[in-house]
Amino acid sequence: MSEGIKILAQNRKAYHDYFVEEKLEAGIALCGTEVKSVRLGNLNLKDSYCAARGGELFLLNMHISPYEQGNLFNRDPLRERKLLLHKREILKLTQAVARDGYSIIPLAVYLKRSRVKLEIGLCRGKKLYDKRESIQQRDLERENRRFLKERDPS
Repeated sequence: MSEGIKILAQNRKAYHDYFVEEKLEAGIALCGTEVKSVRLGNLNLKDSYCAARGGELFLLNMHISPYEQGNLFNRDPLRERKLLLHKREILKLTQAVARDGYSIIPLAVYLKRSRVKLEIGLCRGKKLYDKRESIQQRDLERENRRFLKERDPS
């Protein structure tokens, strides 16, 4: 990524389970101790997803570990968190989910100019045969790289 961006967590399982059609950047509404914990990298995106309610988008099942020095200011690690997007972006995403059977999946959490940002993807689920095909492609690419590395004299 470009300058000023530090990746804190990635959801690699999302790329295995879904075809990512479109990516968007969103802000997250966090409280103080959550921000401190995220900056330390104490978060997990596995099995998290986004849902629309009342014209707003919420992030569900993202686990942020409690901050060690936070004591009574710590919040529930799995609470829903509001995503900060423009209204037209939210409308576009919710229409795609309702009409075409897409899902909104978080792909990465990163710091951009000291602000916590979330990369979300408009995703379509893969079937079992699609997953097998992806694994086969990855193995072929790995074999090709290994073969080219062995043939390279330098």
